[in-house]
Formats: sequence, structure tokens, C-alpha cells
Amino acid sequence: MSKIGFVGLGIMGAPMALHLCNAGHEMYLQTRSAVPAGLVSAGGIVCATAQEVAQQADIIFLMLPDTPDVAQVLFADKGIAAGLSAGKVVVDMSSISPIETKAFAKKINALGCDYLDAPVSGGEVGAKNATLSIMVGGSEATFERVKPVFELMGKNITLVGGNGDGQTAKVANQIIVALNIEAVAEALLFAAKAGADPARVRQALMGGFAASRILEVHGERMVKRTFDPGFRIALHQKDLNLALSSARALGVSLPNTATAQELFNSCVAHGGAAWDHSGMVKALEKMANFEIGQKAS
Repeated sequence: MSKIGFVGLGIMGAPMALHLCNAGHEMYLQTRSAVPAGLVSAGGIVCATAQEVAQQADIIFLMLPDTPDVAQVLFADKGIAAGLSAGKVVVDMSSISPIETKAFAKKINALGCDYLDAPVSGGEVGAKNATLSIMVGGSEATFERVKPVFELMGKNITLVGGNGDGQTAKVANQIIVALNIEAVAEALLFAAKAGADPARVRQALMGGFAASRILEVHGERMVKRTFDPGFRIALHQKDLNLALSSARALGVSLPNTATAQELFNSCVAHGGAAWDHSGMVKALEKMANFEIGQKAS
């Protein structure tokens, strides 16, 4: 069994770390708030700082909200970099800037350590069920070293390329997810306003070419009005900001991504930062002055 560190034990990180505890790994844990009791009872060892985690563990995982959070945990006083020694591996499973990721990797490499960016898709359900898709950037040798641990957290595990490429794949994923949510929301809103039962329309579409995981899961959320996260709109906003800022740097136009972001912005303006991202439908409903589930006049 390996000595593994895990920093960031929120909605995603806690169940991911629990899978590693349950597999018998020696786990060193640190997070901004209290380490969940379930991880401690599963054998996790609580550390006071990220530096302590890095001193104790051979492979250190991060699961944090945004680029500045990762920079802080890695390089601040008593951060991970301060506790590293040659031969250790840092694995960032957060969804952050591909450009900054490359810079972080160089700094960690300069300390004689390896770095993987390994953002995930699958949300809280995937984290709890160990069915996450994991998109990895880094060297093949380091990927092979860490892969058995990845397999305790996910099912579709792909080495995309070098450092930063995992984060690029995640940004691409978030573009596709946002645009699919927007398409499903438009379709179900159109159907409901036209007088059809949106639940039955969704059921019919699930048997055809329009079928998708978004239609299955988030279409049901829209019909049933269940917008507890899930994956918060504020986090998807962050990911689309990465997409749009990177696109500007590359000279690429992403018009529909920009539209999806504006719909998220509208949701946040109406108090929806913490809604599940399927709540994007509410922005379209505001414009239509009609909610899915209400009877068309």
C-alpha cells in the first residue's frame, strides 16, 4: 500500500479520498475546514498543513475550487512545495487554467518531483461511485505509476498528453456539457410552452438520436425542479471563464460558449450561484415568462 496525501475534501474530494482509505492506503489528509469524520474513522490521518501532508506522503492529490486555490496550497508558506522531497508526485485533480498548470508543473519538477494534472468529469455521483472520467496530463511513466490509484476513483482514465493537456481536455468537456444543458433546456421549454408534457417528450427523445446523459439526468432535474447541486453554476462559470479566456489567447471564437456563460450569469443575478448547473433553464424561463411544468395557456 502507498502513502497518499489528499488536500481538499469538499463535495468531490471527500468521497474520492474515502475510496483510497477503503483500499487500505495510508492516507494523510488536510482541508480548509474540518476533515470529515467518515475519513478519520476509515483510518485517515489529519495533518495541520499541506506541507505536513507532502512530508508524509509519496503521492499528493489536490482537489480544490480554482487556480488561485491551487497556487496557494502548492506554493504558500507551509504549502505542499515546502514539504516535498525528490521522487514524490503531485497530482492536481482540480479544474483550473491549462496555462497556469504548465507553470506549476515546471516549479514542482524543479524540486525533483513529478506532476500530473488530472481533472475529472462525473460530478458528485461519479465521485461517490468511483466512476469518474479522469483526463491526465504529464509523463507516461508518472501516469503509469499513479494509474492504479486513479482506478480506485474512476473508470475512464486517459493520458491526454503533457502537462496542461488534461486541463485542456476538461475545459473542452465543460464547453460540451454547458452547450448540451442549454440545448436540453431550450427543447424542453419549447415543448412545454407548446402544450406537450415535457416529461413524456424527454422520455420519447431518450430513445432517439437526441439521447444524451445530459437529457437523461439534467432533463429530469428540469422537469422535476430539483436544482440542488450536483455541480454548482458558480463552478461551471469558472470553467467557462477558462474556456473563453484561453480562446481569446488562442484567437478562437466560441460564440455558443459565450451565450451559455451569459445564461449562467443571468442565473447568478437571480441568486442562483449555488444552483445545480441544470438550473440554466431558469434563465431561459425568465425570458419566456414560462416555467417547464406549468400549463400552457
